Amino acid sequence: MSSTRRTFLQASTVSALAATRVWGANDRINVAVVGVGGRGRNHIEEYAKQADARIYALCDVDQANLERGIALAKKLTGEAPKSFVDMKEVFADPQVNAVSMPLPNHWHALATIWACQAGKDVYVEKPACHDPYEGRQMVAAARKYGRIVQVGSQSRSIAHKIRAMQLLQDGAIGKLYMARGLCFKRRRSIGHTPVEPVPLGVDWDKFRGPAPMVPFTKNQFLYNWHWFWATGNGDIGNQGVHEMDIARWGLGVGLPQSVVASGGKYAYTDDQETPNTLIARFDYGDKELVFEVRGLQTGIEADMNAESPNCIGVLFYGDKGWMAVDSNGYRISTGDPAKLSAQAKYEEPKKTDTGPHMKNFLAAVRSRKYQDLHADVDVGRISADLCHLANISYRLGGRLLSFDPAKEQFADEAANRLAHPDYRAPYVIPALA
Repeated sequence: MSSTRRTFLQASTVSALAATRVWGANDRINVAVVGVGGRGRNHIEEYAKQADARIYALCDVDQANLERGIALAKKLTGEAPKSFVDMKEVFADPQVNAVSMPLPNHWHALATIWACQAGKDVYVEKPACHDPYEGRQMVAAARKYGRIVQVGSQSRSIAHKIRAMQLLQDGAIGKLYMARGLCFKRRRSIGHTPVEPVPLGVDWDKFRGPAPMVPFTKNQFLYNWHWFWATGNGDIGNQGVHEMDIARWGLGVGLPQSVVASGGKYAYTDDQETPNTLIARFDYGDKELVFEVRGLQTGIEADMNAESPNCIGVLFYGDKGWMAVDSNGYRISTGDPAKLSAQAKYEEPKKTDTGPHMKNFLAAVRSRKYQDLHADVDVGRISADLCHLANISYRLGGRLLSFDPAKEQFADEAANRLAHPDYRAPYVIPALA
């Protein structure tokens, strides 16, 4: 048995003890950021602002990313963090209290489960999971090992969105019957990139992890992994999952009784596998959720993000009016449908993003109550599952799929196979639930 494996297993045995720690008011939480690419550097910047957190360690399979991250952390905090290439070594370090993981989607579940088994609390980026099976195992791991697991659905910690959701629940636009999520975000063609040698300093095997091994290409690496099924979920699971989460939050719904989605990859001929245009409908019996992804040139709809070249947000419809919610604020219109005018408007006076969500995570690490989280893993994985269900329908040719929300199963076996794919040994998601 390797020393790393032995140390990791020893760390796993003390998870129950770690969960009982009582935090002093002046104790800082040692945070390790695992994955320090573009979003990872955002994590470093935000934790550097949190008075009760210390950036203790950084980890990345790309040496260049790791060096840039260490330099940034030292510049912001005056302290150089420890560095790791193997996340299991991070989890085995007894000085690490919590891990923050802006990893590629296909790594979210396994990294979270390993961290929980080693007694670490987890902040994992959205979407919570890469497929529905993974999400259930993540929840099971969090509960079994008594860990705090927050998903990076930061809208749940943004003041004007919390206020807007409360207004919907209070009946501001009457009885809700539909939410329409919009993810109109301009995406350029990724072109074609050839197979080439793995760059020096990159551990390609660790990057691929649970995903099938393929030859290295630039488009399979860095940001463009989002557009391949083995590692990403397209824009519905990238930008779109934020709006999906808000849509189901406002409607007060979980998993649907059916889903249908259609679209395609239009205009471009390139390496991308996921669609750049997608329309999905989720049926809840007495209400519906409709979601649109559009990566091509488009316009602004319904007073959404009017100053932006993109159109990103959620429209809610009730029997007394409608509400628009986006990053700027919310707008409510009620009254005679023929004479609707904005009667209530709230604009966020100070743009906030990840900071309040991380603050909520750190507070829950101290309280040891996962109920204190704004986006507990069970909340985040359900929102992610809606994205997965839509993608599964699309990949089966736009088929209308019946779904049992209690059993979390499709009536269609081909759909169930896509909801629980095979993983590449030894990076196998364990069955915990």
